[in-house]
Amino acid sequence: MAVGMDVGTGVTVQRETSESYVVPLVLMGALYFSIGFITALNDILIPHFKDLFRLTNVLALLVDLCFFGAYFVMSLPSGWIVGRIGYKAGIIAALSTMGAGLLLFLPASFAVSYPLFLFALFVVGSGLALLQVAINPYVGALGRPETAASRLNLCGGLNSVATTIAPRVGAAFIFIAAGATTAQLARSVRIPYLILAVFTFLIAIVTRFVALPEVIEKASLTAVGDGSAWGFRHLRLGAAAIFSYVGVEVAIGSILINFLGQSSMGSISHVAAAGYVSLYWGGAMIGRFIGSFALLYIRAQRALAAVAICAFVLVSTTIFGHGHVAMWAIVSCGLFNSVMWPCIFPLSLKGLGTFTSQGSGILVTMVVGGAIIPEIQGFLADRFGYQHSFVIVLLCYGYLIYFATKGYQIRQPRFPSLPDYLPPVDI
Repeated sequence: MAVGMDVGTGVTVQRETSESYVVPLVLMGALYFSIGFITALNDILIPHFKDLFRLTNVLALLVDLCFFGAYFVMSLPSGWIVGRIGYKAGIIAALSTMGAGLLLFLPASFAVSYPLFLFALFVVGSGLALLQVAINPYVGALGRPETAASRLNLCGGLNSVATTIAPRVGAAFIFIAAGATTAQLARSVRIPYLILAVFTFLIAIVTRFVALPEVIEKASLTAVGDGSAWGFRHLRLGAAAIFSYVGVEVAIGSILINFLGQSSMGSISHVAAAGYVSLYWGGAMIGRFIGSFALLYIRAQRALAAVAICAFVLVSTTIFGHGHVAMWAIVSCGLFNSVMWPCIFPLSLKGLGTFTSQGSGILVTMVVGGAIIPEIQGFLADRFGYQHSFVIVLLCYGYLIYFATKGYQIRQPRFPSLPDYLPPVDI
């Protein structure tokens, strides 16, 4: 999935003129890769836990609820933590938290306890929330401000590479032969999550001893008066758009393996279906690289409208289609999801002025859509079947079409002690 990126970092670094940014940037790239890899493994865990614990879709998708719900719960506390201990210490604390959560998979597998697995995922998600709060401004500050977007795009590309390969790697470890016992199914998660835990702790140790530039918060250039970012209608609608986009992107990846395992889809095995999950995330990776050039020439609202309409048509095809037509239609949605975040984010923040950083925080918090939308789809899948469950995805894409055509337009808020500085604007 797309990670939160804000090129208006509000931070700078203190460094000697001879100091190089190469090592810090390599380290940041490794962290972005780790975020993508760990997140994409959830798409393998969901069908695995569904089989292991004989769960309904709603209960299996608690994986997403706990993981992405941690972002919602921990985003604001993470900002406070980083403000108190600093960016470098924040990265180390985040990695240590992630490592602890990954290690919790070991006792959970011995106890064969689904609640303990879910708690482990919440801990991992909490660490990832803290990590993203720390590294997004850091990457933006490691170099000239005018090249910040390029650095963030490169790190986002590494994140996409990780989400593409993680389902195949995870499937090779976690999906085992049919007829395996409960203990064997539980044991299959130990090796990959132990490796990830060791790798995460090693990066924390490396971070501790690598000389990273000191990151300093910039003072606000203007005082904030009465009112808030919530006073901007297009920001509120943009928050709902981020919620919808992240929700459908996560929901499709999370339910894809079980969807393809139906007899109407050819009863594709979990291992084979994991390959299609990789193709889904691979489409997003390719689309992001294409979008990095295309968005230089196409207005964000037009690009968003185009990809949202294409995704709407593809999901409609999945709902009413059959077999390979339905399968390739839903897999292809990854390509069109790819540029939604970089379109929605700036459109939502346009014209916020002194409220920009507050608006950015609101938007990042809306990643909680990745916790809520999959649960709704899981409920629909249990009640009405997998194909009909994609109606919630269709509605979300429909809302994104609305935001791209009407909702993004700026309307002047009325704050009691602020001047009328924003006339209605069509970007």
